[in-house]
Amino acid sequence: MNRLVFMIGSIFFIAGISCVIYSFSLINIQEKEQREALAEAKAAMIQSSVTQKENELPLTTSALEYSFSKGEVMGILSIPTLERELPIVSGTDEAELEKGVGHYSPTNLPGQQNRIFLAGHRDTVFKQMGELKIGDKLEIQMKSGMYEYEIFETLIVDETDLSVIQPTAPEEILTLSTCYPFEYLSSTEERYIINARKIE
Repeated sequence: MNRLVFMIGSIFFIAGISCVIYSFSLINIQEKEQREALAEAKAAMIQSSVTQKENELPLTTSALEYSFSKGEVMGILSIPTLERELPIVSGTDEAELEKGVGHYSPTNLPGQQNRIFLAGHRDTVFKQMGELKIGDKLEIQMKSGMYEYEIFETLIVDETDLSVIQPTAPEEILTLSTCYPFEYLSSTEERYIINARKIE
């Protein structure tokens, strides 16, 4: 009997260790993809800045007509309070969220005077998101320039609540979304929302 208990205990222990190793492996892969996406975004921003200076072309309204393919790196989200820079990727499927912060394509982008909706995993790009407070700043860098936002609201909503993606024109609102509660390891039915208003 004792031998059987020992064997069962050993199996569970090995299974537990295997799960932990697998989880760490996945996180390492995601962090590598995020670093590569961020490097790609920074390179694109630098190239865009150089091109604009060479051509001496000021940004115009036409520069705000964005066009991105699914999975393409779009820009950089900076969270000064957390000292974090995160790549923004077009799309919110799992493949995009593994690379960085996903942009929900039916919503708008910086400078378009409407809702911008960004989603991210609570255990990777948006970890420590609950530490952000009203008044904290958020920044988005695109090829069209740098855009700054100030947090004015945090709330918890059901995952089926579509109010968080509704248009806000003519006011430009940046919305960040992640799963809630933060400490859960599995999927949840609630979302933690941060709303920030564009600083003119």
